[in-house]
Amino acid sequence: MINRKKTKKIRVGKIAIGGDSPITVQTMVKVDAHDVKAVVKQIKEQEEAGCDITRMNVLDMESVQNFSKIKKQIKIPIVADIHINYLWALEAIRQGVDKLRINPGNIGGIDKVKQVVVLAKERGVPIRIGVNAGSLEKDLLVKYKHPTAEALVESAGRHIKILEDLDFDQIVVSIKASDVRKMTAAYRLFSAKYDYPVHLGVTEAGPPSIGTIVSSVGIGSLLLDGIGDTIRVSLSGDSLEEIRVGKELLKSLGLRSGPRLISCPTCSRTAYNMLALVKKVEKYLDKVTAPIQVAVMGCAVNGPGEAREADVGIAGGRKAGVLFAKGKIVKIVKEEEMFEELVKYIERLTG
Repeated sequence: MINRKKTKKIRVGKIAIGGDSPITVQTMVKVDAHDVKAVVKQIKEQEEAGCDITRMNVLDMESVQNFSKIKKQIKIPIVADIHINYLWALEAIRQGVDKLRINPGNIGGIDKVKQVVVLAKERGVPIRIGVNAGSLEKDLLVKYKHPTAEALVESAGRHIKILEDLDFDQIVVSIKASDVRKMTAAYRLFSAKYDYPVHLGVTEAGPPSIGTIVSSVGIGSLLLDGIGDTIRVSLSGDSLEEIRVGKELLKSLGLRSGPRLISCPTCSRTAYNMLALVKKVEKYLDKVTAPIQVAVMGCAVNGPGEAREADVGIAGGRKAGVLFAKGKIVKIVKEEEMFEELVKYIERLTG
């Protein structure tokens, strides 16, 4: 059982972050922010994949003014990612965004920050402070020589103070770096000092084959320590893959319910196209919400025994396989019917 740190609870639209709220999965819009139709299409796909919150970078005032059009057509909260121009932040709030991602120290003087904070407070819009090792303040780089964990936390503290001095506390913080060791050290330091909810992520994690590993190590190790209120697995590629990996990461730690697929690594005993079946089952389970464990195994010799904890599974063989449940054989099925028989049993279990 993971003992999560109790952080301040804030609301992002209809979703709560922090406190005892479930850990949410986030992703980003990865199409042109000017193309409302494409943005809405992608967000609807993200919703179907199980995303809780999405975020969109703004490029200019035109893209900021698209938020209200987008909001009318989607269900999940959307975050406006703002850099440099405080006017974009003000307009994003007016357009109805559910959260801002800014660094108060880089959108102008205190008078400009105050305008943003006053409007955000009035509209109930929280602010995520996003500290990144690649854009650390110059004086901190001089002080610490390079972006250390201590430097990143000091940067976060500066931005927090700006908001707190303006009597604003609806804050989420992210402290990202591409180096997992630096990222995890920074979050641990921050968590020991502050009670604001944290958004976990490894920046520039890489393509799925690498980024999945890097993010699992970084995000997963912090979650095991009870640190983390919302996550984004940053991958070069499809946002749906970010969502899938994020959900599976949480499920593997018992922090999110839903189906879990297990499959054997195969060996010379495997006498059927197991990988093809695994892919079909994985795709099918994307639509299932029940917390069941499903196994796809390479042979009937060890399959049912090795996967005895699975609620249901298939162990294939040459031209036939066995359907099993909790390690006990239910029936023998033809190879071409394995997927259909497995689905039937899953549907019987899940009602």
